Amino acid sequence: MRTSLQLVTALVLICNISFGQDITKKIDSLLQDNYQKNPGVGISFGLIQDNKEYYTSYGHLNSESQDKINKNSVFEIASITKILTSNLIAQAVIEHKIKLDDHIDGYLPKEYKLHKNITNKITISDLASHQSGLPDIDFKTLIERNPQQPMSNVNEQTLTSLINNCTTLTDYGKYRYSTIGYTLLGQILENVYGKSYDAIIRTKIITPLKMTNTLTKDFNVKNRTTGHNPDGGIQEFMEWNITASAGLVKSNASDMVSYLKALLNSETAIGKAALLTEKITYKDQNREMGLGTNIITDDKNTIYLKSGDSMGQSSIIFYNRTQNWGAILLLDQRNSKMRQNLFNTISQTIQK
Repeated sequence: MRTSLQLVTALVLICNISFGQDITKKIDSLLQDNYQKNPGVGISFGLIQDNKEYYTSYGHLNSESQDKINKNSVFEIASITKILTSNLIAQAVIEHKIKLDDHIDGYLPKEYKLHKNITNKITISDLASHQSGLPDIDFKTLIERNPQQPMSNVNEQTLTSLINNCTTLTDYGKYRYSTIGYTLLGQILENVYGKSYDAIIRTKIITPLKMTNTLTKDFNVKNRTTGHNPDGGIQEFMEWNITASAGLVKSNASDMVSYLKALLNSETAIGKAALLTEKITYKDQNREMGLGTNIITDDKNTIYLKSGDSMGQSSIIFYNRTQNWGAILLLDQRNSKMRQNLFNTISQTIQK
């Protein structure tokens, strides 16, 4: 009987290893094919499945470098920063520093003076699920002013003026993607912890997980990729400023897999917080949202995800908690269509 059980266990183990290898070969083939068709777009990909890590990449750090992109190459993760910020918000909830249904009024910097029409209406959850109704930053105008560093014209005065002059919440309670909402969440975190957003994310995520290539203010490193706009022109990395909590963290495949590993472990502080971010806080006919997290559900699977687009790079993080896997895809060009197509094919490959 013992011999039979040992044989069955061995066969199951072999089948699981073969299954994992089959998936990674298919993913590598998909990414290789994409790179051959688009040699100007570098790729870095990381996968964690049942605590086993897999990486593949294509392309060079820049057109003049012989250094190939690898799992440690630094990219802009752009709005994937929001999923990190929402995890920090959830950690603050678990620590009883805030509640999701708290109104934001008492947590904002003293410079903000909310109009009487909108006082005690917007909650922290509203900000985190993009339904606050607040006006957002005018990206089109900012890009026209400075196409390389459009956020350079956004400062504390810009934000306070935007918020203090708001007298009506447009489409309050309806989904409208908001950079300013996540900027305010960063300021709320600074208020409750008495530290800068940079110090908070380092203390609670970057340092504990030893994410040595996840960068904030200083990202002048040798293993940094080069960003490209949709036309292929070189695009600078976005500099750190007041909107950092909405999209200015830089990272790589290896570090983001470390984050996914912690996120999928419900015993870690990050994993416990992630469970809170995954609860549906907004739903309409087009989408389901948690806190900073998009949710895609069918009869068999639920995938949690967040995409990001800087001026020169595109990315997406996605995971299936039930099946215990997560993935990160990083592109060195702003190309949301390519990112979406790769996400569709990779996620389908993993789940088959």
